[in-house]
Amino acid sequence: MPTTPASTIPAASTTIAMLLADSRLPAGAHVTSNALEAALRDGLAPSAVAEYLATRMRTVVPVEAGTALVARKVPLDAGGAPDPAKVEHLRVEWAARTPSRAQREVGSALGDGLRRLADVLWPGTVPPPMTRPWPRPIVLGLVAATAGLGAEDLVRLVAYDDAQTVAAALLKLEPDDPRGAAALVLEACALLEPRVAQLAALEDPTDIPCAGAPLTEGWAEAQSALPRRLFRA
Repeated sequence: MPTTPASTIPAASTTIAMLLADSRLPAGAHVTSNALEAALRDGLAPSAVAEYLATRMRTVVPVEAGTALVARKVPLDAGGAPDPAKVEHLRVEWAARTPSRAQREVGSALGDGLRRLADVLWPGTVPPPMTRPWPRPIVLGLVAATAGLGAEDLVRLVAYDDAQTVAAALLKLEPDDPRGAAALVLEACALLEPRVAQLAALEDPTDIPCAGAPLTEGWAEAQSALPRRLFRA
């Protein structure tokens, strides 16, 4: 099927955000529950998922959002493309703030899926990986720079994507009223709102937040080892 690069089609920042937040986007995001499956098996009550989301908004999400915002400002090389060496440096900074091997692996897998989509819609936006696939927040940031996605919209996109991933997985693992899951997403995203402007201003990799979440990281590791599971991560 013929395609027209999105870089040639003007689109509002909000439109780009909605496109990238759509779970139907062919980028493979449906494979993850953000470790909710392992958490529920470990005894997390469905009624405590709101607290789980709140914890992620204080820990995982600022790291991912900060990484995406810095990627959005990555310097260009002599050919006008994102400098691969700068992107690799950012990947190392992200990895240092993502101690769970399982989280790094799924982040890279999701990033590679989004990169393949970007290669069609925004050619030249994402440089070939130097050592391993770029993680999703880096690819999101690079796409944002090309597509014209605003800084604050990008922060909110990362928060929404994280919360919606958990909420969608919850409905598969513990079927209930989907309206309640939608409310969980809104409540979780509202918790990050006071930090949106601060995160949106990030440009230096050393300023990316670094917040540990040992229990979340443990569940991510457990998820990767589950013998029978619905989600990869």
